[in-house]
Amino acid sequence: MSSAEVRTEGAERLQKVLAQAGVASRRASEDLIAARRVTVNGKVAKLGDKADPIADIIHVDGQRIVTDANLVYLAMNKPRGVVSTMADDKGREAVADYLGNISARVYHVGRLDADSEGLLLLTNDGTLAHKLMHPSYEVPKTYLVEVVGPLPRVVGRELMAGVQLEDGSARLDDYRLIQAIDKQALIEIVIHEGRNRIVRRMFDQVGFPVQRLVRTAIGPIKLGDLKAGRHRRLNAGEVAALFKITDRKGRGAAQEDTIREVPEVYED
Repeated sequence: MSSAEVRTEGAERLQKVLAQAGVASRRASEDLIAARRVTVNGKVAKLGDKADPIADIIHVDGQRIVTDANLVYLAMNKPRGVVSTMADDKGREAVADYLGNISARVYHVGRLDADSEGLLLLTNDGTLAHKLMHPSYEVPKTYLVEVVGPLPRVVGRELMAGVQLEDGSARLDDYRLIQAIDKQALIEIVIHEGRNRIVRRMFDQVGFPVQRLVRTAIGPIKLGDLKAGRHRRLNAGEVAALFKITDRKGRGAAQEDTIREVPEVYED
């Protein structure tokens, strides 16, 4: 059976697909289609069109709509001491221990080392996970870094200019001193690289080892007030924002846009 035949068999009225995705009622979805505000696979839809909720890419007002009900997108606040795996052969606490009644088989998008904490994304959308982790897409990650102070201003300039590590040079995209009290300094940094323990190694290189590391954002998704060990489902706007940031092709980005299994991950 050809791929076209598979998609035809799975196709439903577009307004029904939109309604099932929670965009609007069927009648309101018809109005959206009539107003030329809906596209399917890059083409403006018209009344009477059908779409496959699993195979087709649908946008409303330029925002990607998730129509596959099987896809799950989660944000978790990983506590310190928990390993970024779904199961650990050494018996340590792992991410899966905190997912409770989530029945879908989700995977973490990238990692936080055991000593780090904060935002971790989980999904069973392999295509999106691949793009979020691929270095060519340069998805920024924001961290709060706590070090022993006082912290000279030259440290920020050095990290922004780039430092040499054993696996090549690395630099921050942004650096901002948040607080300096007595012998403690708190810095907010942004970096798009995802090499193993890169933030810790960069601060080690300039002579200020990290005491605490908290990831507060991945691209447009923010940790907010999510408590340690808790997770939540991303809302439609957040998922659309992730699609938007990965819609462009980065330099040298891989072309596996149709993969659906989560690829191997690396540590942040």
